[in-house]
Amino acid sequence: MIKKRRQAQIMEVLMKEEAITVTELAELLDVSSVTIRKDLSELEQANKLYRSHGKARILNPFTFNRSVNEKEKMFPEQKDAIGREGAKLIDRDDSIIIASGTTIHALARNIKPIHRLTVVSASLPASDILSQDENNDIIQLGGIVRHSSLSVVGQYSKQILENCSFSKLFIGVDGIDFNYGFTTTDMREAELNQQMMKAAQKVIVLADASKFGRRGFAKIGDIDDIDLIITDAGVSPNVVNQIKEHGIDLIIAE
Repeated sequence: MIKKRRQAQIMEVLMKEEAITVTELAELLDVSSVTIRKDLSELEQANKLYRSHGKARILNPFTFNRSVNEKEKMFPEQKDAIGREGAKLIDRDDSIIIASGTTIHALARNIKPIHRLTVVSASLPASDILSQDENNDIIQLGGIVRHSSLSVVGQYSKQILENCSFSKLFIGVDGIDFNYGFTTTDMREAELNQQMMKAAQKVIVLADASKFGRRGFAKIGDIDDIDLIITDAGVSPNVVNQIKEHGIDLIIAE
């Protein structure tokens, strides 16, 4: 098999699989492991895949901190669809916590409260959006403002949550890795999210399909801490199966 065709097949496999080992690729394509390693090296240099611990995957699993303005431009239609599905879960006279992130902003834009809604918010933009409806009672968490996300973190925020209880937590993430857990890029935000989880009866993760198979710097929790994931139609069948295997409820926003 010529190299060009072989490398094209490697990319086709990676589009379907979250990750695959050198040995598995060698057996699949009936070539030596040395040949596969050379192919993977060339493809990695061309920024087409990422290699780690003897495996290849379609993208770098590690996320980095982007500004909120940059993130708003990424997958806006998918985030809006996810936000619509999340808003449907809010009940009459509900009390909820919302974390931070652009998918949370999409949720806020779709919330139409039934009678009155109490919201504890870490996100300044989400609070601003929700404040435009007088039926929303908003408790804005205080503390240190993260300029990249326009959200608050720190001890003052956590103290407010210690003596409160809420039906649901809606949380955005930077990565979901089924072996490692769900993560963000900021340790202070992860600590606040953990406090939010303690105060909520149900943890709902809002994540577009690009977040699966990725890791942020700071771990928020284990996969089994999640009750429900809302994602978009771009999610792979492999990810859907893994979500179901963990017993997590799933909503795919169309």
